[in-house]
Amino acid sequence: MQHVDWNELAEHIQTWARELGFSAAGMTDVDLTRHGEYLKDWLAADFHGDMEYMKRHDSLRWHPEDLHPGTVSIVSVRIDYLEHEPQATELLDQEGTAYVSRYALGRDYHKVIRGKLKKLVARISDYCLDQGIEDFQARVFTDSAPLLEKAIAEKAGLGWIGKNTLLINEKAGSWFFLGEVLTNLPLPSAQEQARNRCGSCSACIDICPTDAIVEPYRLDARKCISYLTIEQRGMIPEEYRKAMGNRVFGCDDCQLVCPWNRYAGHNQESDFKPRHGLEDADLLELFGWSEATFLKNTEGSAIRRTGYEGWLRNLAVALGNMKTSSQLVSLLRSRLGYSDLVDEHIKWALKQHRGS
Repeated sequence: MQHVDWNELAEHIQTWARELGFSAAGMTDVDLTRHGEYLKDWLAADFHGDMEYMKRHDSLRWHPEDLHPGTVSIVSVRIDYLEHEPQATELLDQEGTAYVSRYALGRDYHKVIRGKLKKLVARISDYCLDQGIEDFQARVFTDSAPLLEKAIAEKAGLGWIGKNTLLINEKAGSWFFLGEVLTNLPLPSAQEQARNRCGSCSACIDICPTDAIVEPYRLDARKCISYLTIEQRGMIPEEYRKAMGNRVFGCDDCQLVCPWNRYAGHNQESDFKPRHGLEDADLLELFGWSEATFLKNTEGSAIRRTGYEGWLRNLAVALGNMKTSSQLVSLLRSRLGYSDLVDEHIKWALKQHRGS
């Protein structure tokens, strides 16, 4: 490549990213060896549960240059998704109200971020053409390929990986999505990484309903409510059902108590605004949705990932944790016969209301 002021381009990229709605952008090289060793140990402990895709092409996760040949640099971006100051703690204690993880209340973030990243790449491409660079290559990702996104973001200076295994930024908390641009441009890496500021705090570990954070910086996904309600396709182990409470899709507890989230930014993206009242929906109403209604109300939503059967399964558990009422028991019984999986969780829920 001809002589180019790569530092100047890096500054342009950060500016363009903000103009497109990203809250920050950083750059790094492709050396993820240290994080790759951590992932190997995590997989060896079977903490990934049924997420077999974590093992497939595992080496690609710490060798992004193999995922997109020619890659020498990665642009990492973050975008805030929190709609307002979270009152989720109150929702978790609110009888009859469903709790949906805040990230899933709006449009599926994959589509939103990918669209913005493509626009960012277009701006970089135009710049390269103006500079006489004709061999520019790039590929965009957002939680859609075997990439160690948090590790990349940490190296790019966007924050540190906290004890809850989420990326945390001292000025923006952790309520944000990440995205990446893999490129053959030799962009300058972040001059310094964010200092880990978790200190002696153990709030996220202490609050976890199922003790999924087995030690600082180490999560056993098999116990995590986000995994149980989204990734796991089969039965939810009985030992975790009470702890699930009214969480029907995901769990935010470790973020809700994180002191750094007092600085969390609010989203400026209309597509992330809550849809269909899911930010504080009624459990009985949701359980009454037909499959057609579910598909209609979750169109373009990350909630689709759990599927209708998984949705009913999760809701049945939440209803089992509600205060007993004849309406609730009647609704549970009316749903028997949908599938063996759903029936198992409905029968468990009915046992919690025995004597009604």
